[in-house]
Amino acid sequence: MTKDRNFDNFGASTLPNVFSEANAESLQAMASNLMQAVQEAQGMLLDSLNGVDLRPPAPGQADPFGGLDAQMKLGAALARNPEKSGHAMMTLFQGWMNLFQAMASNTPMPRDRRFADPEWEANPAFSFMRRAWMLNAEWLQGLIDTVSDDLDEATELKARYYMSQFVDAMSPTNLMATNPAALRAMVETKGESVLEGLRNARQDFQRGGGRLAITQTDEDAYEIGKNVATAKGKVIFRNKLIEIIHYNPTRKKMREIPMLIFPPWINKFYILDLQPENSMIRWLLSKRVNTFVVSWRSADDETKDYTWDDYIEHGILAALDAVTKEADVETVNSIGYCIGGTLLSTALAHMGKTGDTRIASATYFASQSDFELAGELKIFTGEAGLQQVDNVIEENNGIMPGEMMGETFNWLRPADLVWRYVVDNYMMGKQPRPFDLLYWNADQTNIPGPTHKTYLTRFYNQNAFSQGKFEVFGDPVEMSDIEIPVFIQASRSDHICPWHSIYKGAQNFGGPVRFTMAGSGHIAGVINHPDAQKYQHWVNPELPENPGRWLSDAEELPGSWWPSWWEWLKPLSGAKVKAVTPKDHRLGEAPGQYAALKLKDIAAGAKPAGPYSDGTAPTPGTPMVKKKPSYRMPAGWRPRT
Repeated sequence: MTKDRNFDNFGASTLPNVFSEANAESLQAMASNLMQAVQEAQGMLLDSLNGVDLRPPAPGQADPFGGLDAQMKLGAALARNPEKSGHAMMTLFQGWMNLFQAMASNTPMPRDRRFADPEWEANPAFSFMRRAWMLNAEWLQGLIDTVSDDLDEATELKARYYMSQFVDAMSPTNLMATNPAALRAMVETKGESVLEGLRNARQDFQRGGGRLAITQTDEDAYEIGKNVATAKGKVIFRNKLIEIIHYNPTRKKMREIPMLIFPPWINKFYILDLQPENSMIRWLLSKRVNTFVVSWRSADDETKDYTWDDYIEHGILAALDAVTKEADVETVNSIGYCIGGTLLSTALAHMGKTGDTRIASATYFASQSDFELAGELKIFTGEAGLQQVDNVIEENNGIMPGEMMGETFNWLRPADLVWRYVVDNYMMGKQPRPFDLLYWNADQTNIPGPTHKTYLTRFYNQNAFSQGKFEVFGDPVEMSDIEIPVFIQASRSDHICPWHSIYKGAQNFGGPVRFTMAGSGHIAGVINHPDAQKYQHWVNPELPENPGRWLSDAEELPGSWWPSWWEWLKPLSGAKVKAVTPKDHRLGEAPGQYAALKLKDIAAGAKPAGPYSDGTAPTPGTPMVKKKPSYRMPAGWRPRT
């Protein structure tokens, strides 16, 4: 089959007609293709076995994240409550009665992208399968509500997560025999869709070294600096951990106070500059903001031992040194996105304690500082889960592999990020389409083991920072010492950083806080250019303790939250001054070396070409207790008393 064969638009015939119209010639061709598909399946099985560890799991590691244990506790709670269990069974029985009534009256079903094929409505057999799955899914998830009072918080969270995983996996769309679109494709392409799908799956097994590494987009369609991350600028600083990019001004006069952005190191910074039409960096430049962005290095054997303190010292504080010197200013505004914001908060707490006033304001995108309500990711940070993470890091020479992080986030939204590609790529035989956001999502990064373990243990597991028990350079820090103005953005449908969790952390800052909530999720809620006129956001200048009260009193506004943020940021950005073109430090053009390095390059031994601005490599993991800061203090600063 040729690579340009398009399986996206099949005929509109009903499935029975498609089968009845198949002639002997097409059936013979289908049989031939299906025989080849069997051979591909056998080869794929052998490929997959190459990545299977046949050793028995270590004691306590058969269920490291507690999924089976949570389901057993759910069953035990139902057994202890026969009245509630009986009521649940009556609810299921009534649901089946209602199902047959709904089919008889042809009651419309809720919209669901998975069931877009018209056969799910028109064909009674497929309509029944869909309705039955919906009924069972709702009933199974409702069992947890039935006995939620008898489950501890951690068990309930795990039970809901794993039940949701089971429900999504059992959707009839995920099986070839019960997916009308896949069956139609098989007949109309004479089996080529099945053959191509198995070839796609085998390629993904080979790409993953024996594990299924699902291809979500055509990764050959993009090149960093060519058609993504194209805003013009220069690298003005580089050490072993970060590059700093200074972007070209777009006006003759720019705002006096620069903006320094700390994105997450779990992914690369160019989500902020994906395309010209949705680039936050370009939008900030259009507002005359002198913009600097940190690009984090993906961990390798040189940086695998970097600690959280190293990320503050050689990341946050080194960037402050470089940017204040480059822009010839004493203060900057700052942005922290996701884990980059968590790091920024710990640095700001230290700076507030020591009297370092070089950051005048902080904006947080989808960033948590209090992890009590941190949501589904807490499932992976129990003691057994942390031990499993330790094992993974040890097996990978001290590094948390980016591929594993990517898979974890995909399974937080399996219907959209896993099963849709199982259907499209493997059952329908489609080639993944170019999609810049998914290209960025697949461009993952490694994380130093010590830094990752600190994040999971001290933040997710122990919630130490919000309790004043987290240490920076050997000294405990308090969020109340962050007294600068703070703007906090959360997204209503964020599955990674729930908005209730972000709101709880907003209560702990020591200065003025403005909280806003955007529509959509972790990425689309943040990266929402005003010109797109998408979604909505909520604003409320007050910050009551109860998040529900905040939302009920908030004003809902159409479109992006960026203009509301600019109203807050503009007075903090200073007067207009003559724009300065980025200096040429002979470190290269944006987007820099670190963003260009891919995991496969690092695995093959590739290293950044350098050179480094400080001339020497920082020493990772160096104890910071009693150490004098190496960064430059602003003129006239005095420690707080």
